Amino acid sequence: MPGTKPRDGGAPRFAVSIKGVVFVGDRVVLLKNERDEWELPGGKLEPGEDPIPCLAREIAEELSITVEVGAILDCWRYDIRNKVEVVVVSYGCHAGSAESLKPSNEHKALGLFTLQELGDLKMPDGYRRAIRRWQELRTAH
Repeated sequence: MPGTKPRDGGAPRFAVSIKGVVFVGDRVVLLKNERDEWELPGGKLEPGEDPIPCLAREIAEELSITVEVGAILDCWRYDIRNKVEVVVVSYGCHAGSAESLKPSNEHKALGLFTLQELGDLKMPDGYRRAIRRWQELRTAH
């Protein structure tokens, strides 16, 4: 039926997107997607794939860097243009080296932003929460 969202045994089905917060110094790495929104690097969880290896793979593909995936930061539901619902799970990441940081062809742009610059960016609030949470955890140690 048109407009019906996928269901499994009566329960709604959602794609799961695993995202990572990566800081380079005091700036967070964000990518601009096809909707002209800034987003965290990462991607959809594949069948049989665990979240942490998924995120390490996605970041390597999207940014050409390796990361150590740390603490889970947030989990929320995102309704993309009132068409697709996605569960977004974000983790804090430690970058090995950000010198080779370069975006893949999947995104329009790569940006490095301070926390103060986040308010002016077109991006979902769930990403802002995860970024601030990871900054709090990083500075607490």
